[in-house]
Amino acid sequence: MPRYLVRGPVPVIVGIAAPLAVCAVLLPWRAHLSNTDVALVLVVAVVAVAVLGSRIAGALSALSAALWFDFFFTVPYQRFTISKSSDVTTAVLLLAVGLVVSQLAVHARRMRVIAVTDAGYLAQIHDTAQLAQSSASPDAVIAHVSEQLIRLLQARSCRFEYGSLLGHPPRLDQDGSILLGRRVWDVDRAGLPDEELELRAFASGRFVGRFMIRPTPGATPSLQARLTAVTLADHAGSALDSAERPNTAR
Repeated sequence: MPRYLVRGPVPVIVGIAAPLAVCAVLLPWRAHLSNTDVALVLVVAVVAVAVLGSRIAGALSALSAALWFDFFFTVPYQRFTISKSSDVTTAVLLLAVGLVVSQLAVHARRMRVIAVTDAGYLAQIHDTAQLAQSSASPDAVIAHVSEQLIRLLQARSCRFEYGSLLGHPPRLDQDGSILLGRRVWDVDRAGLPDEELELRAFASGRFVGRFMIRPTPGATPSLQARLTAVTLADHAGSALDSAERPNTAR
């Protein structure tokens, strides 16, 4: 889905305008519809906005629905005043239900995205594990992992150094954090560091080499992506475990 449909002013405008549009459609049948039926239709509109838009859009849509319900469907009409206690209850419930359901809809959409993303990460880990356990050469596994790391971390390039620990570049640690010296770098706020990034590969607790990743400026790979990268590096380390490699950088 295009980002402008879920971020920025578009979903907010739609969230405010959608309940008004629904009320305009229902207004000619005001004498034949109960206020409960109108409220239910408005809840559907709020849910639709929340599913397609953002959390803020869903909340504003619920508020807009309650206000326009009051304005068009409660006595006195065309005034933000309610004279009947039953209509007050309906308006309050409309607002409350709209808010709750809209937040649940947004949460469900996010969980679906995470599930799809997790499935993609799992597939990459599975493919690499199979390759590492096959008769493929360690170099083939390293090349495969390097390509995956470029995609996962939105990097410009990636190379592998066998058994070398030269210098102190920023490091992608086992918990997915970025260490810059002794300081943890805030990837979500600042993106990846501009310097070449080190990702170490281990086998049976023994250091066997490291991937040197050249980040793309401004890239902000998620924690899930960074943890997947660490797992892929471990698979590369396992492929190197039984192979003899020179203790020099290539």
